Amino acid sequence: MQNEAASPPATADLTDWLGAGAAIASITAVGIALGLGLPLLSVILERRGVSSTMIGFNTAVAGLASLAATPLCTPMARRFGVRQTMLACILVAAASAMGFYYFTSLSAWFPLRLAFHFAITTMFVLSEFWINTAAPPRRRGLVLGIYATCLALGFAGGPFIFSQVGSQGILPFALGSGIILAAAIPLIAAWHREPPMEESRRNTSFRRHLFSVPAATAAVLVFGAVESGGFALFPIFGSRLGMDEASAAQLLTAVGLGSVALQIPIGLVSDKVRDRRHLLILFAAVGLAGSLALPALTQSWWTMAAVLFVWGGVVAGLYTVGLAHLGSRLSGTELASANAAFIFCYSVGMLIGPQWIGGAMDLFGTDGFAWSVAAMFAAYFAFMAVRVMKTRR
Repeated sequence: MQNEAASPPATADLTDWLGAGAAIASITAVGIALGLGLPLLSVILERRGVSSTMIGFNTAVAGLASLAATPLCTPMARRFGVRQTMLACILVAAASAMGFYYFTSLSAWFPLRLAFHFAITTMFVLSEFWINTAAPPRRRGLVLGIYATCLALGFAGGPFIFSQVGSQGILPFALGSGIILAAAIPLIAAWHREPPMEESRRNTSFRRHLFSVPAATAAVLVFGAVESGGFALFPIFGSRLGMDEASAAQLLTAVGLGSVALQIPIGLVSDKVRDRRHLLILFAAVGLAGSLALPALTQSWWTMAAVLFVWGGVVAGLYTVGLAHLGSRLSGTELASANAAFIFCYSVGMLIGPQWIGGAMDLFGTDGFAWSVAAMFAAYFAFMAVRVMKTRR
């Protein structure tokens, strides 16, 4: 049952900063743990002699967990409440993070990935619903830009922590688990500000929204594939180029810092443009160009870091602008279901990306990393170009 003190959605002029801030702070802590955990687990598996394809397969289980979670997020939140569901997910994710240390067999890591990412996915869906509800239409891009910036700080901070503590011992696992538990603090602080999850007579199934805003759902699918596969396999790509663990992790930090720097400006621009699809096409073009340039940058760490800084910030705009576009079209329980569809597509990307990139690296060698990423951006660019051209006719 929902608490009667729950805050109403934001009006056209007012932003519920307390509610939005709680959701943003909570998910930022989760972002740090994810940014730490993805490269950490891949490096450990590589050291144990596991192939890139199998590492990609184990990472892709995260996508399966997310696919399973998305249809259940809105029903769980409607039954138990947004805040109670999020708190339970924090506890499950923190326990799973420690499980990776105590259960060392590869077979045990598959159910641990399932539990961890089921909880994380539910948190993402409900946090983004909370934030979209708290943001007024005229400031939605700004608020979501702040959200994306904080989340990017988390993803940038995770690889940085990894570069400092390494992959040995219990410390990286304990840090990840502790950071996830810290996400409960802002959630409890805004306990009575959760958004209402009202009943709706309309069909609010998330499946209906998979294709209702294809520009947004396709954008987040590509972003999920690049982010999950890239974060998981970039340390291996770097090691094959002769980098040590710290240098490769710091390049991932550069990607995250680019996202930090550019998401608020991107959000502000998205509030001003008439058609956000034009921004999405631009971001895909930048993603394609940066991916194709990557093999030529391997001789200079600093040049690669600078390019990845800009590339990472622009590519992350696929998520920010796609989510803002979604929030501008829907509200209430429909928005919660649409957010579930949005994260479902992100999860499909998480499922495809590691397998696609890992398989390409096994098949084509080190350059397969860049080529496989470029192919995904090229496909989305072509899809969006055709859609915009058809709309103009």
